Amino acid sequence: MDSHKVIGKGVVRTDYLAKVTGQAVFTADIKLPGMLVAKVLRSPHAHARILNIDGSRALRVPGVKAVVSGFDGYGIKWGVFRYTQDHAMLPTDKVRYVGEDLAAVAAVDEETALEALDLIKVEYEPLSAVFDPVAAMVPGTILIHDEYPGNINVHVHIDVGDVESALRESFIVREDTFKAAGEAYAMMEPYAVVAHYNSGYLDLWMPNAGPHVRAKALSNLLKIPLNKVRVRHVFSGGAFGGRSEVAPGDFITALLSMKSGKPVKLILSREENAISTRQIHDMIATIKTGVKQDGTILAKEFKVIYDGGAYSSTGPIAASIPYYVYEEAYRLPNVKYDGYRIYTNKGIRGMYGCHGRAFLAGNEVQLDMIAKDLGIDPVEIRIRNGLTLGEKTATKSWITSGNLAEPIERAAKKSGWNKKRGKLPKNKGIGMGCVAIMTGFPMGFRSGSSCYVKLNDDGQATVVTGVVDNGQGNESMVVQIASEVLGIPMEDINLINADTEVTNLDPGAYSQAAAFVGGNAVKRACEDARRQILALASEKLGEAAESLDLQNKMVICLQNVEKKMPISWITREAFFRAKPITGVGSYIPKIDFEREWISKPFGQMAGTYSFGASVAEVEVDEETGKIVMPRFVTAHDCGKALNPMAVEGQMEGSVQQAGVAAITEGNLWNEGFLLNPDLLEYKVPLACDMPEIETIIVESGDPEGPFGAKEGGLTVRMNAYSAVACAVSNALDAQFSELPLTPDRILTMIEKKKGGDQ
Repeated sequence: MDSHKVIGKGVVRTDYLAKVTGQAVFTADIKLPGMLVAKVLRSPHAHARILNIDGSRALRVPGVKAVVSGFDGYGIKWGVFRYTQDHAMLPTDKVRYVGEDLAAVAAVDEETALEALDLIKVEYEPLSAVFDPVAAMVPGTILIHDEYPGNINVHVHIDVGDVESALRESFIVREDTFKAAGEAYAMMEPYAVVAHYNSGYLDLWMPNAGPHVRAKALSNLLKIPLNKVRVRHVFSGGAFGGRSEVAPGDFITALLSMKSGKPVKLILSREENAISTRQIHDMIATIKTGVKQDGTILAKEFKVIYDGGAYSSTGPIAASIPYYVYEEAYRLPNVKYDGYRIYTNKGIRGMYGCHGRAFLAGNEVQLDMIAKDLGIDPVEIRIRNGLTLGEKTATKSWITSGNLAEPIERAAKKSGWNKKRGKLPKNKGIGMGCVAIMTGFPMGFRSGSSCYVKLNDDGQATVVTGVVDNGQGNESMVVQIASEVLGIPMEDINLINADTEVTNLDPGAYSQAAAFVGGNAVKRACEDARRQILALASEKLGEAAESLDLQNKMVICLQNVEKKMPISWITREAFFRAKPITGVGSYIPKIDFEREWISKPFGQMAGTYSFGASVAEVEVDEETGKIVMPRFVTAHDCGKALNPMAVEGQMEGSVQQAGVAAITEGNLWNEGFLLNPDLLEYKVPLACDMPEIETIIVESGDPEGPFGAKEGGLTVRMNAYSAVACAVSNALDAQFSELPLTPDRILTMIEKKKGGDQ
């Protein structure tokens, strides 16, 4: 029986009132005295050498207070890892994509800033450009970065077992190639930054998923001591993986504030947001699979090419994650993976909450085709190959909670799989996608989180944590944990978070660590404070601490509920004794810190893993190629749903972000120019496109997670593409080859099938 008072209950989020009333302050809302407006000059060339930048005429415009270019910086380059530091936030050697930040102005108003921008003179020497990652790898092709031969930014190589021998022994071997267009993060809030440099201290506000990581990067880039760079808390209008790293806008706005002595605000237009901030990798995945006659996977061999754009960004991670979330789901005794992240003259690519759609959907559709050849149900072949508790992944990570079978079985049952698969009318299909997700992977000493909590003299509490909320409900989650442990109502708990000056290190909303890592730190800090309260209450009440509990702002004797005392009395007594009640807690996942994305991709990768399965139903109009998705069922193992409403919300949002997006979303390019940089031509799913969604929360009770919790919904984001691709392939009895599944591609699939080209 669940004895929790708050945990596991559907609670209203702590930030709801500010958001629904419009009181929430986003970066663009911030107003500081004397604040200037920033505008950025962007490259019109995909690839060109910079011969000269002259901002002198711009500086003479009345109202212009500062003009900056890369020559005003220190020449320091950004990269997530030391070996990928290739990105000068403002380049001085050459521009590498259309829209790259080149120079900027700060002026008293927008009109003046735009006038000055036109007066900055830049001399270029145009260079040949390359936009296709396969072409970029051809010997003799122009290099985008001279130090990277073949334009190969990153090569992730994993080789386990004996793939060649296993393929020879296989009953069936199938090889297919799948493609997917890159995507836009399409946050509703365009990127914005406010910077204020004053008396040697730099304050910054911007939507971001990792304040401490951002502060450290800017400290390095600007040569300011870390203790003088403060990234402050602000509401965020979405992230989805796209706001994890330092951005050129951060550097530019800070530099303008340092030069002008005034606070500066930069707000990107929707088009700027699309062309000059990080987007998602295009990819080409070649997949070879060998299986036994009973469907057991013997070998997998992968070659995946990622279009990385102009700079490294999260290169090694981005080129690894699609493979890892697959090996975390399925047993792969013999596997070889080669992931190549290639430089092209397109905008930078970064991480994504549903990264890897060509690879993941391709694997799942190919598995369906193999199951069909063997006469095995797709559900059966997935369960047979799914990892279970106590097993190890191919790269030697233990599975410490959950398994793939339970989400599969529950999703299949809820969707009526046995009654529908192979029995639906023509052009209707049903398909399943599966995946597992690492929770809390290595980020150096930033892999862990620390929290402290103080009890105030009125018995209320203040929690101080680096946990970030980009819309997931993380702030509400940590308050809920504190409420459960301290016996104080959520409304009586204050939260200070995501401010680098007052909070300790935290990974941020990254690596699926908010609940598992940050939540654990909060829980431990509150448990520390709880012990202090109970120890003092034991003395005052004359009862053993073990016989006392904290409930509804009271210390209660469990054997005699009439014997009780307000927590506020205890906290005041603690102040009288000059021993105020403050709790401290930290948590770092049990991972192998010697493991590295490229040099050593073996060892315990994550603190734990979550599992998920999704089932999509589709109807295809063979005359128009249009797809309708009437129903989507998804099961997700979150360990323990701290707030079931929040978990369900994440699952439902993931169906939109990856499931429906598999039909509509894709960036369109022409010679380095993004053709759909707005939300009219970039087809984000609308409410009318959404299916009926049924969510199934699976609780495996992770032994390390706070109250058993793991991450809360990402498996759905990673497998929804696959479910839709499998359903469409089932409806047409034809294997898809490219995402998104737009009408033209559907009609091509139909024509190929009619021509017998399968």
